[in-house]
Amino acid sequence: MTVARKSIGERLAQLEAQRKTLQIRLSKQERAIDTRRKVLIGALVLHRLENDRDVQIGGGLAEWLRRELPKFLTRDGDRDLFDDLLKPQANELSLGNIGSGSAV
Repeated sequence: MTVARKSIGERLAQLEAQRKTLQIRLSKQERAIDTRRKVLIGALVLHRLENDRDVQIGGGLAEWLRRELPKFLTRDGDRDLFDDLLKPQANELSLGNIGSGSAV
């Protein structure tokens, strides 16, 4: 019984297929890492908004998000996910009330 040798072209095609498979695996791994980083950063931001009463962190961050998120989010479905953050809170000062001594 003789074993047929693969031609150089066949070997190159096999190596190219392996390279594509590895490239797909690498891309999937990089996307997973990117997603995990986003989830962790988001969790930190949400934790600070919920737990820090310090105006520098909680209040400043909330205001910054209200200002920046609408420009960043392009799909209505994405905006809906952040309705609770984008609407001013009842216990925060509005621009119209600053200096009048009243809080909303």
